[in-house]
Amino acid sequence: MNIDKICILISSLSFFAYAVSYFTSPHMKKEFKRFGLEKIGLLTIILQFMGAAGLIVGLKFNPILTISSLGLTLLMLSGLIVRIKLKDSIWISLPALFYMGLNTYIFLVSIN
Repeated sequence: MNIDKICILISSLSFFAYAVSYFTSPHMKKEFKRFGLEKIGLLTIILQFMGAAGLIVGLKFNPILTISSLGLTLLMLSGLIVRIKLKDSIWISLPALFYMGLNTYIFLVSIN
């Protein structure tokens, strides 16, 4: 397995886990409330789930990989902006930055 596929699997499995935790952990819903985004929390989770599924499907169909990785990059950019506005520490903001970078990498690999 090459590094690109490993990155895709890490990102996809992480976003699947995040989506599941939204429904199983009260902490996740509290975070959306803290962000002032509780009304779009479910939409965000649906988009993340679709992006994660798209990364897996994208292993066979490259255009899906491109769209999914770009979508997840933009979601994580949005998440990072929210965390900056809330003046969260770099440590708390690091996951959003990491997944934005990871999906940017996947996107760039997919368009080459």
